Amino acid sequence: MELKGKQRITLSIYFFLSGFCFATWASRIPTIKSNFDFNEAELGSLLLAMPISSLVGLPISGWLVSRFDSRIPLVVSFFFFSLGLTAIGWAQTPFMLVAAICLFSFSMRILNIAMNTQAITLQKLFNRKINGSFHGIWSTGGIAGVGFSSLLVKLQVSMAVHLMAVSLIVLLVALMAFKLLLRNDRSPHGNKLIIGKPDPFILNLGILIFFAALCEGGMYDWSGVYFKEVIQVEVFTLGYLVFMIFMALSRFLSDHIIDRIGVEKTYLLSALLISIGVLMIIVLPFFWPAMIGFCIVGFGAASIFPMTMTLAGTSKKYSAGMVISIIGTYGILGMFIGPPLIGYLAHAFGLRISFILFIISGLMLIPVSQLIFRYQKNQE
Repeated sequence: MELKGKQRITLSIYFFLSGFCFATWASRIPTIKSNFDFNEAELGSLLLAMPISSLVGLPISGWLVSRFDSRIPLVVSFFFFSLGLTAIGWAQTPFMLVAAICLFSFSMRILNIAMNTQAITLQKLFNRKINGSFHGIWSTGGIAGVGFSSLLVKLQVSMAVHLMAVSLIVLLVALMAFKLLLRNDRSPHGNKLIIGKPDPFILNLGILIFFAALCEGGMYDWSGVYFKEVIQVEVFTLGYLVFMIFMALSRFLSDHIIDRIGVEKTYLLSALLISIGVLMIIVLPFFWPAMIGFCIVGFGAASIFPMTMTLAGTSKKYSAGMVISIIGTYGILGMFIGPPLIGYLAHAFGLRISFILFIISGLMLIPVSQLIFRYQKNQE
């Protein structure tokens, strides 16, 4: 096998492990809510710790991509990512829980930037699109994480033991795979953040990522609570599980869909699917309609991130690592502002009504993506 093939497999392992860990955390949010007896607003406030700690990582991640090859911050952040996951399980007080979540979130920011920098650099070595497959593998890891979590919830394994076991396993695999990661990918230019008038192309990419992440992050964190409290099923991870399954399926198909109908139409299709799926969840709060709704939302939301990351790699102003760090800030804001906002809306109006926010986010993808393509045409 060629070296680039081995590097693609190795990077895929990291995407898989990252998805597995994140899904493990998200699937245990209902457990955290019960253990600490949080109401929806209190849970929303807890989840707000994640965007705050992630924003702290902006200047640090920019410094890391300018000083090191991406594989160095990738493996180091993976260690602290695993440590944060373990600490969440063992937290005994709200303060300890917030500290653990901050470590988990901060490390995940560095991890995501390093992984996506590797993916964009590796994409340039292939004649066909491969970026969507990495995100599909992330979702596959999420499916495995939810499936494993569902099994342990059913067996009534404690959250502390569950999260610690996952952390140890994924960290061991990550260290074993480190040697085959892509090397020498540090860009010699475009590594400094330029303060001033924002680049319209990068700004709109960031806004697009924000709305996609707001929807995706909210579905990650509240799907389990929705199934437990609105649908009222015992195995509350089922909605999250089908959401992740259809996200993975869509991401593996996304490269082929884009080749067939184009990026612009794919954004429009994604926006419509998200809105239709969420509307079904709200209007028909029963088991099978909700399951179908989560499937549709997962299929629609999946391709937004890989498409936007690929577009970001074409920036002439910044290196791949820096532009990912910039638009990743918007993504993190959306991913983690969405869940607490849903919590506040749910506390005020009920959980079903709060999901209208996802419909709005999905529909906003249409005008923002049109701005991006209009800008590109004007630059030609």
